[in-house]
Amino acid sequence: MRPISVFSMMILTLTIASGPLAVAADTDGSQMLALQMRSRVEEPAGSGQFNIVYKTVRWAPKKTAIIICDMWDTLCCEIPARRVAEMAPRMNEVISEARKRGVLIVHSPSGNVDFYKDTPQRKLCQQAPKVESKVPLKWCYLDPKREPPLPIDDSDGGWQGPRLPGRPQTRQHEAIKIEEGDAVGAGPDVYYLIQQRGIENVILMGVHTNMCVLGRPFGIRQMVYLGDNVALMRDMTDSLYNPKKKPHVSHFRGTALVVEHIEKYWCPTITSTALLGRPAFRFKEDRRPHVAIIVSDDHYHADKTLPAFAQMLRERYGCYATVLHGEGRADIPHLEELEAADLMILYVRRLGLPKEQLGRIRKYLASGKPLVALRTANHAFAIRYKVPKGYKTPEGRAEWREFDAEVLGGNYHGHGPNPLGTDVAVLPDAADHPLLAGVEPGKWHSTGSLYFVSPLKKDCRVLMTGSIPEQTEPLTWTRTYKGGLVFCTMLGHRDDFDAPQFRRLLVNGIFWAMDRPVPKDAAGGS
Repeated sequence: MRPISVFSMMILTLTIASGPLAVAADTDGSQMLALQMRSRVEEPAGSGQFNIVYKTVRWAPKKTAIIICDMWDTLCCEIPARRVAEMAPRMNEVISEARKRGVLIVHSPSGNVDFYKDTPQRKLCQQAPKVESKVPLKWCYLDPKREPPLPIDDSDGGWQGPRLPGRPQTRQHEAIKIEEGDAVGAGPDVYYLIQQRGIENVILMGVHTNMCVLGRPFGIRQMVYLGDNVALMRDMTDSLYNPKKKPHVSHFRGTALVVEHIEKYWCPTITSTALLGRPAFRFKEDRRPHVAIIVSDDHYHADKTLPAFAQMLRERYGCYATVLHGEGRADIPHLEELEAADLMILYVRRLGLPKEQLGRIRKYLASGKPLVALRTANHAFAIRYKVPKGYKTPEGRAEWREFDAEVLGGNYHGHGPNPLGTDVAVLPDAADHPLLAGVEPGKWHSTGSLYFVSPLKKDCRVLMTGSIPEQTEPLTWTRTYKGGLVFCTMLGHRDDFDAPQFRRLLVNGIFWAMDRPVPKDAAGGS
């Protein structure tokens, strides 16, 4: 048995949702909510190693509620208040769309519901009949039997900047509209209304994730204890975290750490893209480079290795990494994220995507943005290897059979015997290239078969070659497409991700393609 590296222990499993990804209809004819959820599952139990799971679920709108937690008009500290004000307009768009689809919207500005005491929305909660609950309806503190301490130190309250005395907030932020049919509540009455309406699914959003969103009587812990299906909308939240405290990361990475904690111990998360069809919300001050990773293939376990690699980009290199996961299907949700991406990583195989989805990829590349292409990307959008006479692309799908030659400059036409793997070599005249910084030029063997790709386009610069007895092929090269930098490698077999030199090469390629300094410690040891 081969040794298991730390990176291998991070490898992610995939849970595949049943049925097509197209939005179905509920029994009353209303459109179901198709929500791609991300969670983290400890496998094996007690190991401390968490696998990221992507799964698309469908919730009936009439049985779903969105609870908006403590989005007040102001706060006693200017910086968190400014972030609330920045997020509020986008949050209003989210609930407006959800409301149109039949989702119950519950506004919960704790401590300020009396501002709405004479409104029908407040009375809607107040008039809901009391019901028994399986657990007390109260603030839920951190449960050491279920979760470890939060991954951020918020012992100072998490406040940033000077504070004002007292509680200056008086109501919910005015940018979030309270409409007919909505409810206003902030305690047990929220639960009573949910029970009255037969709500089974709850989406939480608002502030602050490490405090009220988790702990309120209508928060994540409480709703999980009560047995509801719960999800956090991770781009519609913020944390109270001061980067001067441990773990001394950016405020935005601190929020992400709390989100990851919730995914491990409480509930899955979603993004607003599911409702709005736009890139997930990010604060203006969040300047982390956005790496969008498109993956749907399980042929080389890319559906497992790439999400694990994305997590490493977040943890070690300060990236905002989005995994656009097809869950093994020729249908990749949330490709709208490409509009906001600084770089696209492509690792898919023989997909005939819906025309609109392939159009988004074409648009991204036509804009001159950079690309990192791994292994099967050279036959990413060609459904058939050899096209028989009379073949037609399946209805509703689109192919880009020329992608390899046009974008990558390659000429894929098969591969060598799997048992031989590939001997990897760095070309002597390429050793000083930034892509190869820290990559050991000595003996390197990949268990992945050698891809036959020559001849390449003349504008390709080959940096590495791969060999089997009596045959050598280009293995790693660069070029430009529409002005955007392209880094392409035929490496990317599952075992390659266990090799520090491959991870270093890949991190180098990502930062090189984004025209950013290559990190000196790029993905060094395991």
